[in-house]
Amino acid sequence: MADGGRVVVLGKGTLAIRVADWFRRSEAYELRTVVPVVPEPAWTDSFLGWSEAAGVEHVPSGDYRDLASEEGDWATDLAVSVFYDRILPDWFIRRCRRILNIHNGPLPRYRGVSPINWALKNEERLHGVTIHEITPGIDDGPIVAQALYSIYPEVDEVRDVYARALEFAWTLFEQTMPMLDRIEAAPQDDSQALYYSLADNERLGERRGFTRAESSVASSS
Repeated sequence: MADGGRVVVLGKGTLAIRVADWFRRSEAYELRTVVPVVPEPAWTDSFLGWSEAAGVEHVPSGDYRDLASEEGDWATDLAVSVFYDRILPDWFIRRCRRILNIHNGPLPRYRGVSPINWALKNEERLHGVTIHEITPGIDDGPIVAQALYSIYPEVDEVRDVYARALEFAWTLFEQTMPMLDRIEAAPQDDSQALYYSLADNERLGERRGFTRAESSVASSS
């Protein structure tokens, strides 16, 4: 077995593919399985398609419960969530020696869904990406690594910041992984937390879609 152990990657899109491919090519880790979001969004690259082309074992349903069950003995050394769309329960978390999430927000701010949309809605000038440990809560686990970058609400569309976030997240991932075992994760300051749920998206207005024009068309139809 590789020194870093067995790895599972759960998620969707371009960044999930890059992360999984990094593990596939790594001499320190063994990529065992990927769990794509199903159905996959049409606006990003297919994680499922990549796994099929690369010959990587995958879970066709996209459901983590088809990979592991609460009563079984499945376990892995490392699991990485890259925009996976399901909340992972405590029993799954405990089956992973370490489990990380890549989040499109500067935790503890912008926990929950649509962090980029809300940052632009709130006219923030600074946003970020965070790698953190997954706990039974929502985006509240200790922070492993974080990168902040400028955003420009007067000119940026959601899709612009999303594209920027993918590049910052990829760089952060690449720089963090070689020293992961030496990093002591830092607890989040809950007093600084800001959280939005799916139900809150009704209040996003012109920032609900990838562009303001797209959001206006959707709201008028």
